[in-house]
Amino acid sequence: MKRLIIFVTLLAFTILTANAALATPAQLTWYGHAAFKVTTPSGKVLLVDPWISNPSNPNAKRDLDQLQKVDLIFLTHGHGDHIGDAVEIAQKTGAKLVATFDLQKAMVAYKGFPAKQAERAETGSFGGTISLLDGEVTVLFVPAIHGASMDTPNGPVYAGEPSGFLISVKNGPRIYHTGDTDLFSDMALLKGQVDLMLLCIGDKFTMGPVRAAQAVEMIRPKKTIPMHFGTFPALTGTPEQFKKALRRYGLEFLMYQMTVGETLTWK
Repeated sequence: MKRLIIFVTLLAFTILTANAALATPAQLTWYGHAAFKVTTPSGKVLLVDPWISNPSNPNAKRDLDQLQKVDLIFLTHGHGDHIGDAVEIAQKTGAKLVATFDLQKAMVAYKGFPAKQAERAETGSFGGTISLLDGEVTVLFVPAIHGASMDTPNGPVYAGEPSGFLISVKNGPRIYHTGDTDLFSDMALLKGQVDLMLLCIGDKFTMGPVRAAQAVEMIRPKKTIPMHFGTFPALTGTPEQFKKALRRYGLEFLMYQMTVGETLTWK
C-alpha cells in the first residue's frame, strides 16, 4: 500500500509538471489605436475595441482574415473608432459581446450585432464583476469620462455610458483597458490590482501624456502601454511626451511602447 501511495504521488507530480511545462503563456497583441487581442493560456481569444482596419495598421486585411476564432468582443463605448470591425468579426466567428447593458442593446438595435451573441450573461455595469468562459476570465466594469453617442444614418443615438475594463485572466495578467477617458480620482481604487495598463494618451478627446502619467502614478501597474495616439492628426500626444511625464514620478521604467502588430508574451 505504501509503495502504491508513493507511485500515485509521483505520477501526479509528473503530470502536473508536464502540464506546467506545456502551458502557453497569455499574449497581448496591439492592432493600433485602442484595438487589442488577448489570448489566454488555454487559447481563448478576446478582442477589445476591435477597430482592426484603423489607419495605423498596414496589415489590417490580413489581420482581419486571420481572426477566425474569437470568443469575446469587449467594447468600451459606442464611437465608431472603437466599435470598428466588431460586427463583421462577430458574424464570422460567433464571438459574444461584453459591454455595458445599454451599449449592448444599442449595438444590436443600431449596428446589427447578432442578438443571440449579445446576452445578459456578458453584460454588467460599473462596479460589477462578471465571470466568463467558465471562470477563466473575470471582468470588472470601470467608469470612464468621455462621450458615448453612437452614429446612425438618422443621427447620433444614446449608447450608454463609456467604460473601461479590468480583465483578469486565469494564470495570466490583470489588464486595465481605460477606454477613452480623462483622469479621475477613483482610478486610485485600482492600485495594486493591475499588471498591464493600456491607457489613452492622445489628448484632445482623452487625457494627454501628462494626465495619463498621473493616472499611472495613481494605479502603479507593473507595466503601462500607451494607446489611442497618432491615428489622426488631432491626437497629438506622443509616447515620448508620456515617458517624459512619467519621469517626473520616477516611473518611466513602467512604460512599454508596442508597435502596431506586435505581440507581447506575459511571463
